[in-house]
Amino acid sequence: MVSDLNLSKNVCVIGAGPAGLVAARELRREGHKVVVIEQKHDVGGQWLYDSKVEEENPLGRTRFLKVHSSVYASLRLISPREIMGFTDFPFRGKKGRDMRRFPGHKELLLYLQDFCDSFGLREHIRFNTRVENVEMLDFPVLDKEHLKWVVKSKAEKEKEVEEVYAAVVVATGHYSHPRLPSIKGMDAWRRKQMHSHIYRVPQPFKNEVVVVVGSSLSGQDISMELVNVAKEIYLSSKSPDISQGLSKVIAKHDNLHLKPQIESLHEDGKVLFRDGSWIIADTIIYCTGYSYSFPFLDTKGIVRIEDDRVGPLYEHTFPPSLAPSLSFIGIPRKIIGFPFFESQAIWIAQLLSGKRSLPSWDAMMQSIKEFYDSRKAAGIPKHYTHEIAEFEYCDKYADYTGFPHLEEWRKVLCISAVVNAETNLETYRESYEQDEEMLQVAYTSTHFTQHGPQDST
Repeated sequence: MVSDLNLSKNVCVIGAGPAGLVAARELRREGHKVVVIEQKHDVGGQWLYDSKVEEENPLGRTRFLKVHSSVYASLRLISPREIMGFTDFPFRGKKGRDMRRFPGHKELLLYLQDFCDSFGLREHIRFNTRVENVEMLDFPVLDKEHLKWVVKSKAEKEKEVEEVYAAVVVATGHYSHPRLPSIKGMDAWRRKQMHSHIYRVPQPFKNEVVVVVGSSLSGQDISMELVNVAKEIYLSSKSPDISQGLSKVIAKHDNLHLKPQIESLHEDGKVLFRDGSWIIADTIIYCTGYSYSFPFLDTKGIVRIEDDRVGPLYEHTFPPSLAPSLSFIGIPRKIIGFPFFESQAIWIAQLLSGKRSLPSWDAMMQSIKEFYDSRKAAGIPKHYTHEIAEFEYCDKYADYTGFPHLEEWRKVLCISAVVNAETNLETYRESYEQDEEMLQVAYTSTHFTQHGPQDST
């Protein structure tokens, strides 16, 4: 429902990564007063590379992590730059920078800094400030329309500050808090164990025997980097059915071996695999993904995290009992992120201004139940609740605000990168002849031409 109302509210956005920045922009465009609280010294979130990981718990077993970014030094994007930009701010190659289609992580950070400065967002951000606690004011509140939030934050070397906001937008990302497997003997294993969250460079593993647990993207990347320095690398995978591209890499390197899941770990350094084979290892690196974590958020149990399901959330964004005063941006995975974050931000901003309204509590809860039931019927585990992997869902979501659907060239180039990586893991970022025709379509689209000629093609 669309209304002519335009109420201005005082809104706190937590996090100045991609989701937080676009949220701040859309909230300001809608006339809201915005404060963004960011724990690091600059914008970028996950893309603000941090080499200082020595003080972090190697397995991330702390309530508040000291390190937010999980980016390692050599990381390059797995998606081509054309598909990643916000709709009115293309991610162009610029002379003097990393102009590759699949650039390194620093290039994306520079893009986010440009975005921040172009829309005057920096003046609304409090850097080096950590949110300690967020809770409802005067709980229980009978009328959620008048719900307010107490936000306690602390800047470095300063006293804690307590403020009241009409709304809070949580945009803290989901690639920081390590998700760990449960392995027999894990706590007794005395050698080095770490999560990929704090992996940065391969040199510390020189001449070591390393077990990499998990054959997803980070596990593949780190394994390929370690082959040049480690003595032996054993890649432990849930399934023997690996991609053609990974098979090629393993066949190419004598010191890279595929293994099944780990059965148990032993104090003497032994790693026993489920096929009965074993090795003595120096280090285990868990490339096992990340969990959602909001250690600062107190909703009196209304919003819970159960096996990586954050809920109940209507359309992965709004807890029905607290909406729209509490919202989350960036929960979904396996989507073309930046345009989706933008559509989320617009919806939140319009709901807070009164231009649009949500369905009733009953209707939202029924929608959530139907979604959960459909995932269960499809055999999808609970911890994959927020893995969308559907262009159709992004387009349906956009319809809530009249946001444009994903361009066909974005969809085609996204799928092309995924397929190419499956078959050519080591070369897909450099070899993409099949994309030339669609790239011309992309570069001549309004996304790229709306601000004049670009610096590169």
